[in-house]
Amino acid sequence: MASRIMMKRCRNCFRQALLASYAHLGPPGANSRPSLPIYHNRHQSFHHSSFHNANAPPSNTYEPKRPTNVKININDHVKIVSLGQGVVNVVLSRPNKLNSLCIPMFEAIAEAASRLRNDRELNKDLRVVIISGEGRAFCSGLDAKGVALSGPKSSLNKLLKRPSGYGGDDGLGNLAQDVCYLWRKLPVPVIAVLHGYCFGGGLQIALGADFRFATPDCKLSIMESRWGLIPDMSASIVLRELVRMDVAKELTMTGRIISGSEAESLGLVTRCVDDPMEEAMKVAREITARSPDSVAASKELFQSTWMVEDDATCLEKETTLQLKLIGTWNQAAAAGTQFGINLPYWNK
Repeated sequence: MASRIMMKRCRNCFRQALLASYAHLGPPGANSRPSLPIYHNRHQSFHHSSFHNANAPPSNTYEPKRPTNVKININDHVKIVSLGQGVVNVVLSRPNKLNSLCIPMFEAIAEAASRLRNDRELNKDLRVVIISGEGRAFCSGLDAKGVALSGPKSSLNKLLKRPSGYGGDDGLGNLAQDVCYLWRKLPVPVIAVLHGYCFGGGLQIALGADFRFATPDCKLSIMESRWGLIPDMSASIVLRELVRMDVAKELTMTGRIISGSEAESLGLVTRCVDDPMEEAMKVAREITARSPDSVAASKELFQSTWMVEDDATCLEKETTLQLKLIGTWNQAAAAGTQFGINLPYWNK
C-alpha cells in the first residue's frame, strides 16, 4: 500500500516537472515570455540560464510592420499578403504566443505553401514569397503545452501521418515536415525574415526557404534535444546543404542558442541586417527584374544537383534546363534588357 502511494506521488511529481519543462525549458511561448525592452514587465524577469550573457534576449526593437492588404487569412494563424509586383508575404500570425506552432498553425502554414503552389488564381503572377513573423518573434518553435493539452495522441497522428496530403500527388512528407519542405517545391524564391526568436520548428521552417535574412541579435536554436528529441521537420535535408556535419551535430546535440551574427558565420543565415524585411524586399525587386523561367530553373538546378556526386547527372541537368529556356519569350525579353529593350515577362 505504501509503495503504491509512493509511486502515485512520483507520477504526480513527474507530471508537474514535465509541465514545468514546457514552460521553462522549451521555446519561450505565452507562458514563459522573456522580458524584452520594448515590452518590459518590471514585475517579471527571465532567469533561464541559457539566455544569460551571450544568449541574452534580443536587445533591439525591430519588428516587421503589421500586415495590410491581406488577401487570405488561414485559421487566423497565417496571412497571405500581397506586397505588389508579384511579391507575396506569408505572415505567421500568432503574435501573443510568439508564433509558436500549435496544430492549427502547422495546418495553416502547410495550406499556405500548398495554395501558393497549386492555386492558379493565387500564383499566376507570383514571383517571390517572403515568410515573416508578426510581433516579437519569427517563430518560437513548438507550442508543446498547447499540443499536449489538445490531445497528444491525436496531435502526434496529425503531425506524423505520411503523406500529409498538402504536398499533392507527389507529396513525400508528413505535416511536421511539409511546413518546411513544401517551400522548396515552389518554383519561386522564398525568403525568410528572422527576428526575435527562431527556435526548433521555427528554425526548420526558415531553413526551408532559399534565403534567410536576420537581425544580428536574433536568437536561433535547434532546440529539440531539450525535449529528448531530434529535429524531424526535414532538417536532414536542409542542414546538410548549409553547414558541415560536425556543426549540425553540435547545434543539434546541445540545443545551443546562437545569435544571428553567429548563424551567419556558420552559414545558417544568408545575411545579418538591421532591417531584414527591407533587405528581403530589395532582393525581391532584383529577382522580379529577371526572367521568371530563369529564376525557377536556377532554383531547380541547384536543389536537384547540390548534393549529387555524379558529375554526369549535374551536367545533364544543366543542359536539360537550358534547352527549355533558349528561344522562349522570357529568354528573349531578358536578353533585350541588355540592349535597352524592355519587354514584359510572361508568368506562365
